[in-house]
Amino acid sequence: MARAYDTGGAPHAPAGPDRADAPAAPAGGPGPADDRNAATAGAAAGPGAAAPGTTGPDTTGRDTAAPRDGRREGLGTAGGSPRVGDTHADADPPTPASPDHLAGKANADADAGVEAWWAGFLRWGPYALLVLATGLSAATAGSLMTRGQVYAAVALVLVALLLQVVWQRAGVSPVEPSRVGRRYYTARLLLGFVLTWLNPFFAVYATIGYFDAPRLLRGPALWAGLMGTAVTMAGSQSGGLPPPDATGWIAFAALFLLNASLAVIFGQLGVREERAARARTDTIEQLARTNARLEQALTENAGLHAQLLVQAREAGAQDERGRLAAEIHDTLAQGLAGIVTQLQAAEDAAEPGAARAHLARAAALARQNLGEARRSVHNLGPAALEHDALPEALRKLVAMSSPRGLATPAELTVTGTVEPLHDEIEATLLRIAQEALANAARHAGATRIGVTLSYMGDEVSLDVRDDGSGFDPAAPRPDALGDALGRGLGGGFGLRGMRARAERVAGTLDIESEPGHGTAISARVPLVRHG
Repeated sequence: MARAYDTGGAPHAPAGPDRADAPAAPAGGPGPADDRNAATAGAAAGPGAAAPGTTGPDTTGRDTAAPRDGRREGLGTAGGSPRVGDTHADADPPTPASPDHLAGKANADADAGVEAWWAGFLRWGPYALLVLATGLSAATAGSLMTRGQVYAAVALVLVALLLQVVWQRAGVSPVEPSRVGRRYYTARLLLGFVLTWLNPFFAVYATIGYFDAPRLLRGPALWAGLMGTAVTMAGSQSGGLPPPDATGWIAFAALFLLNASLAVIFGQLGVREERAARARTDTIEQLARTNARLEQALTENAGLHAQLLVQAREAGAQDERGRLAAEIHDTLAQGLAGIVTQLQAAEDAAEPGAARAHLARAAALARQNLGEARRSVHNLGPAALEHDALPEALRKLVAMSSPRGLATPAELTVTGTVEPLHDEIEATLLRIAQEALANAARHAGATRIGVTLSYMGDEVSLDVRDDGSGFDPAAPRPDALGDALGRGLGGGFGLRGMRARAERVAGTLDIESEPGHGTAISARVPLVRHG
């Protein structure tokens, strides 16, 4: 018959002394107590139910949301990157067991109980049947056996008992039938046949051959063993061996055909159940291998996830450093340069009133840049945009930043329909204009400066042009703070900073310049409306 399997893991030992595979006994012997066809239910629970005892992938969704701070609403990574380390994820909620999973577990428990019962029967059943057969034979020995037959039966019973003890102590548990198993079955079959010859009631002991033949035999040997057991059972049922007359032989032949037919039928069922059990074993092993691969993939994914988190933290830290560097360059560096310029002018002034005016401007610049530094620390927008929209803030910036000696004052030209822009877009354009005007004032020696702000449907452009000395965009240049303090700090950060600001909001920055032919800086960013 079929072996029971625990769908939660590896199958029980399919062969050995405790294996429960045998066709049911035909007439004259104990009937089958094995109806174990439910063994496939646990393994066939379906793809939606993971095999008990194995770990499948976690499909529980999780919402990982970075907390919003109380500062300005961010766009992309502009104005500072999100802090990945501050991201929190709720713990996975417990996943409820599916009905298929519970059904598979219940079937597995039932199969385990059936398997345990059959293991106990195949271990102690031969002893119990031998004791029962010996008792029945002893009770009928006076009428069915001679004294010599009694002595022979006692000796054979002791041999059968010794054979069973040796077999169990040998601990042979073959997955496939072995030569030792075939020898054990053959010896026990012969003992049962001889004992039944001596007394028909010893056929009770011989019935065990029906139950463990599929466990110990295969192919022709299996059918030979079943036929030998059928001969023993037919001889007992016909009144004993040998039959005393022709009628007895006819009865023996009829009973043998009946027992042989039943043995063949139940033997075929046992073979089919054995094949189904093998298929279940292969399926369970395949599921175990699949689960192992899934666990390995989950482990690898966890490692990759951890690596991505580290990279994200590093990228966030790098972006934050870039943001702070740009803020320092556009606020503190520019302010310090202006303060140094005013102090030098005060030192060179011949009249005390002019000197005091330069000192007052230096103090005002210091206070202004102190406020900008505080706003940068708190990741706030420029102070110029706190009360004014971008066009008005640019007009004030152009007026304040226009260097002396221009042929005509620098002016701002606005084209298109003015729309309120996202805070990050406005801050980006204002900082780019601030840096471009500072470069034109300090480095270019320009006589004309033009600033144009254009609203063009889906994008906004800012153009700053001058007719100054120009430069080679590919050549390294010292930044404003380096110029102001008389020492270079690596060169070109202002240009790189403007380009980085534009790219941070998915924009572009183009620089056209040539020595002696002026400079044109054009920034284009998406038109993202406020709110």
